[in-house]
Amino acid sequence: MNSKTKQIKIILIVTLLTSLTAFSQVRLPKLINDGMVLQRDTEVKIWGWAAVHEKISVSFHDSIYQTTADSLEEWNIKLPSLKAGGPYTMMLCASDTVIIKDILIGDVWICSGQSNMELPMKRVSPIYESEIANSENTNIRCFTIPQKYNFNEPQKDLASGTWQAANPKSVLDFSAVAYFFAKELYQKYRIPIGLIHTSLGGSPAEAWMSEESLKEFPEYYKEAQQFKDSTLINHIESQDNLRIQEWYSQVRQKDEGYNNLQNPWYDPTTNTSDWTTMKIPGYWAATGLGSVNGVVWFKKEIKIPSSMVGKQALLILGRIVDADSVFINGVFVGTTGYQYPPRRYNIPSDLLKEGKNTIVVRVINESGNGGFVLDKNYELIVGGQTFDLKGDWKYRLGAKMERLAGRTFIRWKPLGLYNAMIAPLLHYSMKGAIWYQGESNAERPLEYRELFPALIRDWRNRWNQGDFPFLFVQLANFMAAKSQPSESNWALLRDAQLKTLSLPNTGMVVTIDIGEWNDIHPLNKKDVGKRLALAAQKVAYGDEKIIHSGPIYHSMKIEGNKIIISFSDTSGGLIAKGGGSLTNFAIAGENKHFVWAKAIIKNGKVVVWNNKIPKPKAVRYAWADNPNGANLFNREGLPASPFRTDE
Repeated sequence: MNSKTKQIKIILIVTLLTSLTAFSQVRLPKLINDGMVLQRDTEVKIWGWAAVHEKISVSFHDSIYQTTADSLEEWNIKLPSLKAGGPYTMMLCASDTVIIKDILIGDVWICSGQSNMELPMKRVSPIYESEIANSENTNIRCFTIPQKYNFNEPQKDLASGTWQAANPKSVLDFSAVAYFFAKELYQKYRIPIGLIHTSLGGSPAEAWMSEESLKEFPEYYKEAQQFKDSTLINHIESQDNLRIQEWYSQVRQKDEGYNNLQNPWYDPTTNTSDWTTMKIPGYWAATGLGSVNGVVWFKKEIKIPSSMVGKQALLILGRIVDADSVFINGVFVGTTGYQYPPRRYNIPSDLLKEGKNTIVVRVINESGNGGFVLDKNYELIVGGQTFDLKGDWKYRLGAKMERLAGRTFIRWKPLGLYNAMIAPLLHYSMKGAIWYQGESNAERPLEYRELFPALIRDWRNRWNQGDFPFLFVQLANFMAAKSQPSESNWALLRDAQLKTLSLPNTGMVVTIDIGEWNDIHPLNKKDVGKRLALAAQKVAYGDEKIIHSGPIYHSMKIEGNKIIISFSDTSGGLIAKGGGSLTNFAIAGENKHFVWAKAIIKNGKVVVWNNKIPKPKAVRYAWADNPNGANLFNREGLPASPFRTDE
């Protein structure tokens, strides 16, 4: 009897036994389930819960493993090192029997961080339509961890979750960065890739650290203790909810655009002769309204030819600060409740008409400058034709409000995410971790020098898998570029990330060339995933031929009025991408006042100088929130990391 026939016979017997069982004692964690990916080439733990002293046997790969539940009703068995392959079936027998189907053995990666890791494929679907359409691959699977927090104790299991194989429907909910990372690795190694996606937008690093590790950071440890009090949490949440609900209630009551029930401002017949004109995109703080918060209505008329009538349309409104509701010809077509998602509204085929059509956008702004984000697309697409909606719009203030103070995001507090979203994973063997986070710690960049390495050491200690590979994304370029060298918290945070490479088995992806100055969530997640995969090939898979990094600052030498910079990871050589001169180098003398410098590549190094500084002391490169145009790369097309030689 061959192994496949034997396995089928066992399944039939177990299925019969299962049908006779009325009450289940054995319980498995959510991760141990149909479709799971188990880590290859290492010992793998299978664990769960059962009645005290209940005997459990696990049948897998023609072997049977036995154990007994302890006094805490916990049990576990360890599978020996497994080779990549599948699908397989696992059977657990006790007072009842559980069958786990469609198991693959490959490489498992923990994918964590904040919103740029969380951002799903559906958010970037307009630029990756082909990739989504061709995403069918049962060898790439993702388990998305529920977004929960807990301050009282590390959780043993998750509230929910299932393993999903990649296909055009399921992949829409995959982390975009994680998916492209997995796709690259699968194409390279042709082994199953399992992604355990555990991230939360806006989360700082300290939220992902254990209670023990937070003792190194007394302020965060103290805050974590405070939030063990559920009464405090309930009080803060109820007060926040009451305050926010009251603010929005007043907005609705004060909004003149809605108060005129006979002629609301979204009605196409509304007279706008006394409305003012504003150019879109832009912010109304630059208009006669000034820095007002509340509600502002916008209206634009466009003419549609008969050839475009009766067709579905797509309305693209870039990004809007903060929330918007949109009406076409008086009909509501969509709303977005906060500023970050791209505005893309589908227009029914029967809504547009020949001749004049009206677009009305009601914008609610809670704080800061409200309006339409610059350098985004604002257009109506009908039947392959595009109407550019930039330019003059009519606008009018609907309601003026006091600034709405932000919500207290308890889920971001220290410890909470570790207990709920990391602790339940610690028994699950894995290959390594990828991490995209740092924006929420950018106001405390020097602290991140200690905080981030502490997080990595913490996870390595808790997983008990040694110095497993930990790969991370350095912050992308963001915010408006500055004309002169200046100080930058984002540059300091990138520097803290760069210094974290001193930890063993770490890899960093530089992204200052693929961000968006006006969007903290740049859409190009494919290149981020590909660069993470390059880092994995070098750090996790030991491929010494892979060039996984752009130039990294190594040392400097002063020669007369010049500073000569040496790099590691220069590989095939240094280049100024796009040709021409190197940019974004700054130099300073004894006074530490940095000015733009000239820089050339010479003998595999970069020579930096400014003739007005005869005795230079330090150099900085790409030292800015948005080092626009920074062009030092290696010949493999990977950008150099920002750096400074001064401390």
